[in-house]
Amino acid sequence: MLIAIAARKLCTAEAIMIVMNVATGQVYIWPVSGLLEVLAPRLVHGRSTGCSAQVNAFDPFTFLAAASYCQPAATLSWNCAPCGGVPDVVTTASGGDGASVQFWFVGFSTSLNSVVVGHQAVITDADIIRENLDPTLFPGVPSNVKAHGGFLDGHARAAPDVFAAVNTTLLSNGVNQITIASHSLGAALGLLDAVMFRQRLPGVNIKFVGYGMPRVGNKEFANFVDANLPDVTRVVNQQDPVPILPGRFLGFRHPSGEVHIGEKGQFLACNGQESEEDGCTIDSTRFIFQAEKDDHSGPYHKLKIGCGLRPT
Repeated sequence: MLIAIAARKLCTAEAIMIVMNVATGQVYIWPVSGLLEVLAPRLVHGRSTGCSAQVNAFDPFTFLAAASYCQPAATLSWNCAPCGGVPDVVTTASGGDGASVQFWFVGFSTSLNSVVVGHQAVITDADIIRENLDPTLFPGVPSNVKAHGGFLDGHARAAPDVFAAVNTTLLSNGVNQITIASHSLGAALGLLDAVMFRQRLPGVNIKFVGYGMPRVGNKEFANFVDANLPDVTRVVNQQDPVPILPGRFLGFRHPSGEVHIGEKGQFLACNGQESEEDGCTIDSTRFIFQAEKDDHSGPYHKLKIGCGLRPT
């Protein structure tokens, strides 16, 4: 009797077939093209982001998220410490006062060939009630999709200016790619941006990378994100308390896309919404008393998010 197992070599696009003869115990290994996308992801459960090249790929997004903490004048001229991590950004617009309106910026990165968007993390409204999304900003979103009222209010204050700047930047650069990278509550605003762009800019590709993001909406919101935004990544560092807030008992739920950084710096890809797999957030930090607040700012692959972050 032969038993066949498909597997994936880390850091490569190569699939292999491992066949064992149960009677003799002899093992055969063959490279098999075409199996990677079909079989290997299900068999390895997406558990490893693997090697340094894959982990290093997060760095530009980490610097963009860090830049969102800098004053609008600095991001407008793209002259800030973390700006050096993605030096080819040309900013279209920036704004916010860091109080009632979070800092934000919109620009274009040649290396990413994408419009880039960042939001600062500032609490401006503690309204935790789940509310419907504004049909003007989010046309066509079903009425059962609800999000944190405070996040919606904070997002609405900058949304018209952010949308106008994104639209201008798309047209002026002839691209159809938007990349949103933000941290903490800024990531919550960024995810709402992603939903807004999806509904108002059909045909545009949207990439979202959020660091230490809180839960933004209800289960229907998470399902809507999963169904309409295929390129969403939530990076969670160790026992960061923010991603387990607001609590699930209040009706909030994360979309899929968690990448969890373990205590040794290893990156693990977690399956589905609120994954309970070993090493993912619900496994490591189910309750707030297990959390470590210092994990919130990083390190995210040796980088701590903030306006003082500099490329090494």
